[in-house]
Amino acid sequence: MKSVIKITTYWKIQLIGWIITSLYWGFSAFISGNFIWKIGIFDLILDVSIGITLTNLYRNFALKKGWTKLNLKILAPKIVLSILVLSFLYMLLIVSKLYLVRLFILENSPISFISFFKLTQLQVFITGTRLMSVWVLAYHLYHYSRLELETVKENAQLSIKIKEAQLNNLSAQLNPHFFFNSLNNIKFLVLENPSSARRAIDLLSDLLRNSLDTNIGKLISLNDEINLVRDYLELEKMRFEERLQIKIEINADTSQHLILPFSIQTLVENAIKHGIEKRKSGGFIMVKVEMENSFIKISVQNSGRLIDQIQNSGIGLKNLNERLLLQYNGNASFDIKEMRDETVLATILIPSK
Repeated sequence: MKSVIKITTYWKIQLIGWIITSLYWGFSAFISGNFIWKIGIFDLILDVSIGITLTNLYRNFALKKGWTKLNLKILAPKIVLSILVLSFLYMLLIVSKLYLVRLFILENSPISFISFFKLTQLQVFITGTRLMSVWVLAYHLYHYSRLELETVKENAQLSIKIKEAQLNNLSAQLNPHFFFNSLNNIKFLVLENPSSARRAIDLLSDLLRNSLDTNIGKLISLNDEINLVRDYLELEKMRFEERLQIKIEINADTSQHLILPFSIQTLVENAIKHGIEKRKSGGFIMVKVEMENSFIKISVQNSGRLIDQIQNSGIGLKNLNERLLLQYNGNASFDIKEMRDETVLATILIPSK
């Protein structure tokens, strides 16, 4: 099988750029009526060869010296000096080419090379300076933009890794916190109602299994989170009995939407511990999930006073707020407030897309 030679993007740009430049000069000569096909072909070949040779030498030199990684302040004087050197070499080569073409193709050399050089050097040097300036600046601009993109990409990757580490750390704090409270509930039931304690152990076992099956650093469906909340509230219902009334409403359209694990459960646990538990008569907890404009609205309302829940909330609410901020880049919100009838309303708004 024949191997296919693959031309890199750099060499494609080199060939296309210098060929277009040479063709432009040939077209200008053709328009002026001074075009000779034989000279035009030689000019095309030699102009492209000279341009590519000089610029590629500069490229190799710049890469070897590490100029593509220098800042502009250090690089600027090096660029200026390089353009002058390249322009001088370009002038020598192009003038020599023009003279040799006159000598061998036109077979016409009425003046010496020195005289011909003095007549053409300034114009060719100016042309060379323009060409080399464009090439060198474009080359370094490309590397500068590439370096900037790589820096932005590296910073973005670092930011994502930091965010994931923060989320995993925060989530990891919640898992033992949640099960510690659940075990406390079972401790009360063992003394007061052994049969209910057995059911509570089964529920806790299910909760533990579901938690281990789910990566706590990732998102889970709303339906899975609500099932977690139902099991937890059933545990609490065994302890509080008639002192706790529960109501859960969830819009079917939102059930598969992904949310942070332990987000609703954190609000429910906070409501139980710092709201219902502090009231002799107990109270109610209502969990509601619905669509509101382009957001999913999660609300947990419970009997209690806001001052008690804020002062004693501990890790829960602060942790939840930080997790929402990290996961949704500030596009989610958390709010908790006291209503007129001695109830507390906690609300989470997260983007639906």
